[in-house]
Amino acid sequence: RVHYWPRGKVLGGSSSINGMLYVRGQKQDYDLWRQLGNHGWSWDDVLPYFKKSECFPDGDRAIHGQDGPLHVTQLDNIHPISDAAIQAGVQAGLTRHDDPNDGIQEGISYFQTNTKNGKRCSAAAAFLRPALSRPNLHVETHALVNTVLVKNKRAIGVSYTQNSQTVEAHAGRDILLSGGAINSPQLLQLSGIGPVDLLKSHGIDVVHGLPGVGENLQDHIMAGVIYRTKPHVRTVNHLSRGLPLMKEVAKWLFTRKGLLTVAPAQVQAYVKSRPDLETADLQFLFLPASISADRWSANGSLALEREGGFTLGPLLMRPESRGWIHIRSDDAQDAPRILPNYLDKTADQLALIEGIKWARAIANQAAFAPYRDHEVLPGAHVESDEDILTYIRDNCATCYHPVGTCKMGADAMSVVDHELKVYGVEHLRVVDASIMPRLVSGNTNAPTMMIAEKAADMILNAA
Repeated sequence: RVHYWPRGKVLGGSSSINGMLYVRGQKQDYDLWRQLGNHGWSWDDVLPYFKKSECFPDGDRAIHGQDGPLHVTQLDNIHPISDAAIQAGVQAGLTRHDDPNDGIQEGISYFQTNTKNGKRCSAAAAFLRPALSRPNLHVETHALVNTVLVKNKRAIGVSYTQNSQTVEAHAGRDILLSGGAINSPQLLQLSGIGPVDLLKSHGIDVVHGLPGVGENLQDHIMAGVIYRTKPHVRTVNHLSRGLPLMKEVAKWLFTRKGLLTVAPAQVQAYVKSRPDLETADLQFLFLPASISADRWSANGSLALEREGGFTLGPLLMRPESRGWIHIRSDDAQDAPRILPNYLDKTADQLALIEGIKWARAIANQAAFAPYRDHEVLPGAHVESDEDILTYIRDNCATCYHPVGTCKMGADAMSVVDHELKVYGVEHLRVVDASIMPRLVSGNTNAPTMMIAEKAADMILNAA
């Protein structure tokens, strides 16, 4: 299958097109990073950087920041079916957890979102636009970086194409790559930094052999369990077209409230696929809407159905499967080859099978009785583990969280050290989700901004 992997080719990157969900992950995620040899990246080390970026006046001051540029908001305009989802989770045995961003996730809660006054708070809105007037900042758009310029194992600049012209920009200090889990490894490979055989196969001179560049690809996948609602129930499906949509647009324009101010997913739950696990390994996203089955399986663009419904999406948080990203040629305009290798490991298959069962258990609780009509996908006829796995294979889709392709660590497959410096090349760092050695337990936007905040501090301290 071919999967749909959109990228934010705008200021703010993918934070400008994402679901606006603010999720940090579990304490154990970062403690594991530290155990893998990354000094200074435990939960206690990174929590101050989460707080530094954050402006969340409603949050516990011991856990949340109050004065940062990145606004975090509690959900309002909650759909009644989302309230039912919370009740159903509790009825299914989950604990109500008001703040899953305290490092301990297990339970069910409403999402916190990156929004301010009814608008998205992207990295561009929070960090870049307030800095645009600084004399030491110059932004170039409609530009594609071709290579990092390296001389005597030292990064000295970049070559980029803009308006069909090749331009070079030189740096006296560090160069930071923040192209994300796809473009950062691609650019390193194009620059002669990566697996030697891959580089030679495309006629690229080897600047420094790093076998881990483009490897260790990890991503979250989800397979939705979709229900049709009863005829009298109004879901987001009904509000997303015609006169109801026009009313929502007017409400947003005049009050900054309503449907257009909230994230697509409103409720999150975290459960264990097996009782012997130390922490939850499944995340559930609840959407007060149903998604077109052909779009779900064809390209993952999540188009809404015309009929009303709701969706419970189990997401595999810590996959064991690993993929890779490799250049196709020596041309930066050629998209790289991406092989996520979803469901390669049996453990991932078994966990998502349990995720489907958990979704059904929650959806069939009494709290949903006033709303639930029947299951659409996978469908009541899909009962055995084998049939559930077939459904997952045919319908799972990315949650848009690729990481790990320039992993931080101290082993032979690591690309950057604990200060995010690229091994073997001076004055070059990678600062984005690609440096995560292991995928965090949840959405990756907030952890990526934490990485950037911590990197900025390290760079300032090294000045």
